[in-house]
Amino acid sequence: MKKIQLLQKIIDNGVVAVLRGDSADQVFDMAEAAIAGGIKVIEVTLTVPGALHAIEKLSRMYSWETSDPDKFAIIGAGTVLEPQTARASIMAGAQFVVGPSLNPDTVKLCNLYRVPILPGVMTIAEVQQALELGVDIVKLFPGSLYDPSIIKTMKGPLPQADFMPTGGVSLSNLGDWIKGGAVAVGIGSDLTNEAVKTGDLSHVRTKAEQYMEAYRKAKSEL
Repeated sequence: MKKIQLLQKIIDNGVVAVLRGDSADQVFDMAEAAIAGGIKVIEVTLTVPGALHAIEKLSRMYSWETSDPDKFAIIGAGTVLEPQTARASIMAGAQFVVGPSLNPDTVKLCNLYRVPILPGVMTIAEVQQALELGVDIVKLFPGSLYDPSIIKTMKGPLPQADFMPTGGVSLSNLGDWIKGGAVAVGIGSDLTNEAVKTGDLSHVRTKAEQYMEAYRKAKSEL
Protein backbone atom coordinates (compact mmCIF):
# COMPACT_ATOMS: atom_id res chain seq x y z
CA MET A 1 0.00 0.00 0.00
CA LYS A 2 2.86 2.40 0.71
CA LYS A 3 3.90 2.41 -2.93
CA ILE A 4 0.37 3.34 -4.02
CA GLN A 5 0.17 6.08 -1.38
CA LEU A 6 3.55 7.46 -2.44
CA LEU A 7 2.57 7.51 -6.11
CA GLN A 8 -0.58 9.40 -5.19
CA LYS A 9 1.48 11.94 -3.24
CA ILE A 10 3.69 12.50 -6.30
CA ILE A 11 0.61 13.01 -8.47
CA ASP A 12 -1.03 15.29 -5.89
CA ASN A 13 2.05 17.53 -5.79
CA GLY A 14 2.37 17.44 -9.56
CA VAL A 15 5.74 19.11 -10.12
CA VAL A 16 9.09 17.31 -9.87
CA ALA A 17 12.31 19.33 -9.54
CA VAL A 18 15.01 17.59 -11.60
CA LEU A 19 18.26 18.79 -10.06
CA ARG A 20 21.71 18.68 -11.64
CA GLY A 21 24.80 20.43 -10.32
CA ASP A 22 28.53 20.37 -9.78
CA SER A 23 28.45 18.86 -6.31
CA ALA A 24 26.27 17.16 -3.73
CA ASP A 25 26.33 20.30 -1.59
CA GLN A 26 25.15 22.50 -4.46
CA VAL A 27 22.28 20.15 -5.28
CA PHE A 28 21.34 19.86 -1.62
CA ASP A 29 21.07 23.66 -1.41
CA MET A 30 19.04 23.73 -4.65
CA ALA A 31 16.70 21.10 -3.21
CA GLU A 32 16.14 23.11 -0.04
CA ALA A 33 15.36 26.22 -2.11
CA ALA A 34 12.94 24.30 -4.35
CA ILE A 35 11.17 22.79 -1.33
CA ALA A 36 10.90 26.22 0.29
CA GLY A 37 9.32 27.45 -2.95
CA GLY A 38 6.67 24.72 -2.83
CA ILE A 39 8.06 21.98 -5.08
CA LYS A 40 7.93 19.01 -2.75
CA VAL A 41 9.08 16.25 -5.12
CA ILE A 42 12.85 16.31 -5.63
CA GLU A 43 14.79 14.23 -8.15
CA VAL A 44 18.54 14.25 -7.54
CA THR A 45 20.23 13.09 -10.74
CA LEU A 46 23.01 10.54 -10.48
CA THR A 47 25.14 12.64 -12.83
CA VAL A 48 25.91 14.83 -9.81
CA PRO A 49 29.22 13.94 -8.12
CA GLY A 50 28.32 12.52 -4.72
CA ALA A 51 24.62 12.38 -5.60
CA LEU A 52 23.96 9.54 -3.17
CA HIS A 53 25.25 11.68 -0.31
CA ALA A 54 22.77 14.41 -1.23
CA ILE A 55 19.93 11.85 -1.40
CA GLU A 56 20.91 10.40 1.97
CA LYS A 57 21.09 13.83 3.63
CA LEU A 58 17.79 15.01 2.16
CA SER A 59 15.99 11.77 3.01
CA ARG A 60 17.06 12.16 6.64
CA MET A 61 15.73 15.71 6.76
CA TYR A 62 12.46 15.21 4.91
CA SER A 63 9.73 12.57 4.84
CA TRP A 64 6.74 11.93 2.61
CA GLU A 65 4.84 10.38 5.52
CA THR A 66 5.02 13.33 7.93
CA SER A 67 2.09 15.64 8.68
CA ASP A 68 4.51 18.52 9.28
CA PRO A 69 4.42 20.65 6.10
CA ASP A 70 7.90 22.02 6.84
CA LYS A 71 9.37 18.51 6.86
CA PHE A 72 7.35 17.08 3.98
CA ALA A 73 9.15 16.24 0.73
CA ILE A 74 9.58 13.22 -1.50
CA ILE A 75 13.22 12.53 -2.39
CA GLY A 76 14.12 10.44 -5.42
CA ALA A 77 17.01 9.52 -7.71
CA GLY A 78 17.20 10.38 -11.40
CA THR A 79 19.31 9.41 -14.41
CA VAL A 80 19.39 5.84 -13.09
CA LEU A 81 20.67 3.66 -15.92
CA GLU A 82 20.82 0.15 -14.44
CA PRO A 83 19.68 -1.90 -11.43
CA GLN A 84 22.91 -1.59 -9.43
CA THR A 85 22.57 2.19 -9.29
CA ALA A 86 18.86 1.88 -8.54
CA ARG A 87 19.56 -0.34 -5.53
CA ALA A 88 22.31 1.97 -4.28
CA SER A 89 19.88 4.90 -4.55
CA ILE A 90 17.16 3.05 -2.68
CA MET A 91 19.63 2.08 0.07
CA ALA A 92 20.61 5.77 0.32
CA GLY A 93 16.98 6.68 0.95
CA ALA A 94 15.51 7.41 -2.49
CA GLN A 95 11.73 7.01 -2.40
CA PHE A 96 11.37 6.83 -6.17
CA VAL A 97 13.63 6.16 -9.16
CA VAL A 98 13.65 7.85 -12.57
CA GLY A 99 15.50 6.72 -15.68
CA PRO A 100 16.14 8.43 -19.02
CA SER A 101 15.13 5.25 -20.83
CA LEU A 102 13.31 1.97 -20.25
CA ASN A 103 15.64 -0.61 -18.71
CA PRO A 104 13.65 -3.76 -17.84
CA ASP A 105 16.13 -4.98 -15.22
CA THR A 106 15.95 -1.65 -13.40
CA VAL A 107 12.15 -1.81 -13.40
CA LYS A 108 12.24 -5.34 -11.99
CA LEU A 109 14.66 -4.32 -9.24
CA CYS A 110 12.44 -1.41 -8.21
CA ASN A 111 9.36 -3.63 -8.29
CA LEU A 112 11.16 -6.07 -5.99
CA TYR A 113 11.65 -3.29 -3.44
CA ARG A 114 8.18 -1.82 -4.11
CA VAL A 115 9.71 1.53 -5.08
CA PRO A 116 8.04 3.60 -7.82
CA ILE A 117 10.05 3.63 -11.04
CA LEU A 118 9.45 6.22 -13.77
CA PRO A 119 11.39 5.17 -16.89
CA GLY A 120 11.85 7.39 -19.92
CA VAL A 121 9.84 6.46 -23.03
CA MET A 122 9.41 7.91 -26.51
CA THR A 123 7.20 5.48 -28.39
CA ILE A 124 3.94 3.56 -28.02
CA ALA A 125 5.96 0.33 -28.05
CA GLU A 126 8.02 1.51 -25.08
CA VAL A 127 4.92 2.62 -23.19
CA GLN A 128 3.35 -0.79 -23.76
CA GLN A 129 6.51 -2.57 -22.59
CA ALA A 130 6.65 -0.38 -19.49
CA LEU A 131 3.04 -1.25 -18.63
CA GLU A 132 3.77 -4.95 -19.12
CA LEU A 133 6.63 -4.62 -16.63
CA GLY A 134 4.34 -3.03 -14.05
CA VAL A 135 5.33 0.64 -14.40
CA ASP A 136 2.74 3.06 -12.99
CA ILE A 137 3.95 6.38 -14.49
CA VAL A 138 6.13 6.72 -17.58
CA LYS A 139 8.40 9.70 -18.13
CA LEU A 140 7.85 11.16 -21.60
CA PHE A 141 11.40 12.19 -22.43
CA PRO A 142 12.56 14.42 -23.88
CA GLY A 143 9.29 16.33 -23.75
CA SER A 144 10.75 19.05 -25.97
CA LEU A 145 10.34 16.72 -28.97
CA TYR A 146 6.58 16.62 -28.55
CA ASP A 147 3.51 18.78 -28.45
CA PRO A 148 1.33 18.29 -25.33
CA SER A 149 -1.29 16.70 -27.60
CA ILE A 150 0.98 13.62 -27.83
CA ILE A 151 -0.43 12.37 -24.52
CA LYS A 152 -3.97 12.24 -25.87
CA THR A 153 -2.63 10.52 -28.99
CA MET A 154 -0.80 7.87 -26.97
CA LYS A 155 -3.77 7.40 -24.67
CA GLY A 156 -5.83 6.46 -27.71
CA PRO A 157 -4.53 2.89 -27.80
CA LEU A 158 -3.27 2.95 -24.18
CA PRO A 159 -5.79 4.89 -22.06
CA GLN A 160 -4.48 3.22 -18.90
CA ALA A 161 -1.03 4.84 -19.21
CA ASP A 162 -0.02 7.79 -17.04
CA PHE A 163 2.56 10.27 -18.34
CA MET A 164 5.04 12.71 -16.79
CA PRO A 165 6.70 14.87 -19.48
CA THR A 166 10.21 16.03 -18.62
CA GLY A 167 12.59 18.16 -20.65
CA GLY A 168 11.19 21.21 -22.36
CA VAL A 169 8.45 21.86 -19.82
CA SER A 170 8.32 25.60 -19.08
CA LEU A 171 6.11 28.12 -17.32
CA SER A 172 4.55 28.95 -20.68
CA ASN A 173 3.54 25.37 -21.57
CA LEU A 174 3.05 23.68 -18.17
CA GLY A 175 -0.67 24.38 -18.31
CA ASP A 176 -0.94 22.80 -21.76
CA TRP A 177 0.75 19.63 -20.53
CA ILE A 178 -1.55 19.34 -17.50
CA LYS A 179 -4.64 20.04 -19.58
CA GLY A 180 -3.32 17.57 -22.14
CA GLY A 181 -3.44 14.77 -19.60
CA ALA A 182 -0.06 14.73 -17.80
CA VAL A 183 -0.35 13.47 -14.21
CA ALA A 184 2.82 15.39 -13.29
CA VAL A 185 5.66 17.30 -14.95
CA GLY A 186 9.42 17.31 -14.46
CA ILE A 187 11.21 20.68 -14.39
CA GLY A 188 14.97 20.72 -15.00
CA SER A 189 17.32 23.42 -16.18
CA ASP A 190 14.73 26.23 -16.28
CA LEU A 191 14.38 25.91 -12.52
CA THR A 192 18.09 26.24 -11.75
CA ASN A 193 19.79 28.01 -14.68
CA GLU A 194 19.64 31.50 -13.21
CA ALA A 195 20.89 30.32 -9.83
CA VAL A 196 23.82 28.50 -11.44
CA LYS A 197 24.76 31.63 -13.40
CA THR A 198 24.53 34.03 -10.48
CA GLY A 199 25.16 31.80 -7.48
CA ASP A 200 21.98 33.19 -5.92
CA LEU A 201 19.76 30.29 -4.88
CA SER A 202 16.84 32.60 -4.20
CA HIS A 203 16.19 32.30 -7.94
CA VAL A 204 15.38 28.59 -7.45
CA ARG A 205 12.83 29.39 -4.75
CA THR A 206 11.23 32.12 -6.87
CA LYS A 207 11.00 29.85 -9.92
CA ALA A 208 9.60 27.03 -7.78
CA GLU A 209 6.86 29.36 -6.50
CA GLN A 210 6.03 30.37 -10.08
CA TYR A 211 5.84 26.75 -11.25
CA MET A 212 3.58 25.73 -8.39
CA GLU A 213 1.31 28.69 -9.06
CA ALA A 214 1.11 27.73 -12.75
CA TYR A 215 0.40 24.11 -11.78
CA ARG A 216 -2.40 25.02 -9.37
CA LYS A 217 -3.92 27.35 -11.95
CA ALA A 218 -3.87 24.62 -14.62
CA LYS A 219 -5.45 22.09 -12.23
CA SER A 220 -8.19 24.55 -11.29
CA GLU A 221 -9.09 24.92 -14.95
CA LEU A 222 -9.52 21.20 -15.66
